[in-house]
Parts: sequence; structure tokens; C-alpha cells
Amino acid sequence: MATSGFNVSILVFALLMTAVDVIAFPLVKLVSIDTLGSNWLILPVFLYALQPLILFRSLQFEGLALMNLTWNTLSIIVITLIGVCCFKEKLSHTKSMGILLSMVSIGLLTYEG
Repeated sequence: MATSGFNVSILVFALLMTAVDVIAFPLVKLVSIDTLGSNWLILPVFLYALQPLILFRSLQFEGLALMNLTWNTLSIIVITLIGVCCFKEKLSHTKSMGILLSMVSIGLLTYEG
């Protein structure tokens, strides 16, 4: 008997991998605009070394294609929001609609119906 609802395992692992991106991307941005020294790049390197371990564990619950798609979509949404809120980057209305559709896609990707 198939169950319906959201696959929490996919979401949890995608959020863990997105958390790495959420920390690493802004650090790289801050180094690139000379707000932080280049020594700070060691932290993103260390964090990205952890991502294959998280991905390996996630593959015990879901396939590579769906896991990667969910992780990348979540990462795009969160990093875009950080860019807009923290770095005052601008989004056109069309791009904002794309982000909104990405949010809908997360629900569709994680729903088991």
C-alpha cells in the first residue's frame, strides 16, 4: 500500500546540503568584494568537503536524480534570497516568478502521492 504525503527524508538531506551552500556562497561573495580576506576561503573548502558525505547518506533514501534536483532547487531559492536581502542584488519580475515556481517545484518533488 503506497503512502502519500511529503518525503521528509529528501527535504532534510536537501536542507543539510543547502545549509553548506548558505554558509559557503556568502563567504565567497564577501571575499570576492574584499570584505573578508582570502584566508576565509578555507571554510567553504572544508564545508564543500562534507557535501559528498551528506549526499552519500541521502542516496540511501532517494535516487541521485531527485536528490540532486531537490538540493539544487532549494539552494537556488535560498541563495537568491540571500543575494537580494543581504547583498541588495536585484531581481526582475520575471526572475521573481521563476523563484516562486521553484518553490512550488520543491513541493512537487517531495510529495509522494
